[in-house]
Amino acid sequence: MKKLVIIFAFLFPLTFWAQYLLPNEEVIYSFETKNGKKMSLVKDKSNTYIQYRFGTKAKVEMEFPAERTKESWKKFHYNSYMRGGGKENAGMEIDNILFKNNGYEYVIYRSYHAEGNDYSAGIIIKDSNGKETRINGNYKTVKGCICDLETTGMIEREDIGLSF
Repeated sequence: MKKLVIIFAFLFPLTFWAQYLLPNEEVIYSFETKNGKKMSLVKDKSNTYIQYRFGTKAKVEMEFPAERTKESWKKFHYNSYMRGGGKENAGMEIDNILFKNNGYEYVIYRSYHAEGNDYSAGIIIKDSNGKETRINGNYKTVKGCICDLETTGMIEREDIGLSF
């Protein structure tokens, strides 16, 4: 009985996170926010679809797009920028993926700045009036890289500007 309780204690938290990744999926990019929520950008292993998920451990609060089809790739826009050179040249790397949903624009970002050796991740949400809300990610929890999108062949780099 004691072994059963220990096994249950380890598996119970995993069931909460399981809704963020289905058996046929893999994580492109994910992180936990500073206030304990989780953002996951996932894709089907055969590149059938891409989907954004956000919420608490107990519940996915938002999925975009709702349908898991090949058309989902067209709803996301990707941009990146890299400048080498270290601190002397203010080296940096910025990756953004953008989508629009219900009058809001969402930018998921990952950035690195050589000056200060600064890493950051998060979500920037803009309403139709341009008001911006930032959700900061905990960089220590980052998995994957937005930059891996290019290797899928399903999304091309676009000039959507850069945010971080």
